[in-house]
Amino acid sequence: MEARAVARYVRIAPRKARQVMDLIRGKSATDAMAILRFTPKKGARIITKVLKSAMANAEHNFEMNKNDLYVAEARVDEGPTMKRWRPRMRGIPVRIMKRTSHITVVLKEKEG
Repeated sequence: MEARAVARYVRIAPRKARQVMDLIRGKSATDAMAILRFTPKKGARIITKVLKSAMANAEHNFEMNKNDLYVAEARVDEGPTMKRWRPRMRGIPVRIMKRTSHITVVLKEKEG
């Protein structure tokens, strides 16, 4: 049995969110929360919300014990990119890419 939570169209670049996601992949859910609490990156706050949501889904929807949960899958996929323009030297427009992410966290219960 697995519980999942997904945050879509989050305004953070996938490359930056993956740096934080790599810290919690494979860890227990309570350890992952502790790691994220002391990680000084913007992605840590966003991923904490998704992890809390997955833990709540596991408890309420599937009646899993939150002490036995671990992060089975932690993925950051690329969402749509917003294209903006900013004038630079001599008024020439330069494209600014505002990237978005889809963040997925899957929790499973430890066997045994």
